[in-house]
Amino acid sequence: MGSKNKLKRFKQNDSFKNVIQPSRSEILENDFSLKGNWKEFFNNDHPIVLELGCGKGEYTLELARRDASRNYIGMDIKGARLWRGAKSAIEENLNNVGFLRSQIELIDSLFGPGEVDEIWITFPDPQIKFKRTKHRLTNLSFLKKYQAILKKGGTINLKTDSEFMHGYTLGLLQGLNYEILYANHDVYRNEGSPKEVLEIQTFYENQYLEKGKPITYIKFRFK
Repeated sequence: MGSKNKLKRFKQNDSFKNVIQPSRSEILENDFSLKGNWKEFFNNDHPIVLELGCGKGEYTLELARRDASRNYIGMDIKGARLWRGAKSAIEENLNNVGFLRSQIELIDSLFGPGEVDEIWITFPDPQIKFKRTKHRLTNLSFLKKYQAILKKGGTINLKTDSEFMHGYTLGLLQGLNYEILYANHDVYRNEGSPKEVLEIQTFYENQYLEKGKPITYIKFRFK
């Protein structure tokens, strides 16, 4: 994507009512105004579902289309990617969708305790190298942050093409105080996978499937 295209999209994001782009200082130096108050953004108190690293928002959008009784927030740091999801939501008049441009490590400064009902992590970078462990979205540090914002009994979904990420996360969860509700190392070749896992496929997921890569899935919650 050319720099002119990116700048155009960044400018449009500023005008989209469904995009929130707080600065780092807004989040850390002041109390972020929507923390604990996301119901004001949606003008209702419906349950909130959060997708981390949402990219173009394909998963966020499809979940929102399927269930108008929940509010969906796609979170990513890449504004040019968010633009596509935000624009589609506006064009389809999806009022239960918002997009948040920020770093995921700030998540517990963006949402209040127990404010989120469910989290989706879809096809994250597995950060295979040991020195990149701190950026892995299911490491212990991130899990603690998710626990802080999830309501009691709130669930986390990890869908990935990375067998490494799947195995790493399962091993971590089994050694800690988490309840694994469902785990599958190849969702399209085994029965019993949830509909929203099988029926929603992103652009990159389709590419992985064409290459014959298995898609893995884990659903878990804190005990």
